[in-house]
Amino acid sequence: MLAEVVNVIHGWSTLAVLLRLLLAMLAGTVVGAEREWRNKSAGIKTHVLVCLGSALTMIVGEYLFHAFPESSIDPSRVGAQVISGIGFLGVGTIIVTGRNSVRGLTTAAGLWVCACMGLAAGAGYVEATLLALACVAITYLLLGRLDSVISQNTRTFGLFIELERREDITQLLRTLHSWECEFSDFSAMRGEGGVGAAVTVSIRIPQSQRKQPFIESLQNLDFVVFVAEA
Repeated sequence: MLAEVVNVIHGWSTLAVLLRLLLAMLAGTVVGAEREWRNKSAGIKTHVLVCLGSALTMIVGEYLFHAFPESSIDPSRVGAQVISGIGFLGVGTIIVTGRNSVRGLTTAAGLWVCACMGLAAGAGYVEATLLALACVAITYLLLGRLDSVISQNTRTFGLFIELERREDITQLLRTLHSWECEFSDFSAMRGEGGVGAAVTVSIRIPQSQRKQPFIESLQNLDFVVFVAEA
């Protein structure tokens, strides 16, 4: 049964077009569901529409090839524009927060690979679409956990620190100097709403220490209002 469906998709008919679009929707739904579950900026609908649009673009390219056989139309030329054109949508999901940290890179990359899977589905390349979908799922689910483990055990990390007063910056520097750590890229700015002060700094701790206890020690300082990774 599955082999028959794949053979239909490999062909060129109205049913093949429908199955290709449904395959693109499946790929977009799986990727978008993971992003939605993690409360990211682009969810199921966005990923499905990107994948569906990419598939339709590839189908249109193949249609032109079949509709005008006497011309030298390359069916991949229309689809090729998706690879570069999807960038504008990806950029819209990337933001630089007030803590000088970048958010949305993974979602932007997910939209781009979703577009690529849509092109594969639109071309009728079922095997490549499903294999790519499996690789994306592994990347999000399994490698995401590995990323968290590495992040929790890293010795070098950036911090965003809010202070009660601007004068507390000096006290923070003295505290960091007294602790067993190295720090660099120290940058001070006004706090949110112009109240107090905020600092971004890169910290390196020795092997004997752990990141989370270090952050909690900073948070427990009397003059520190808030601490978060940057």
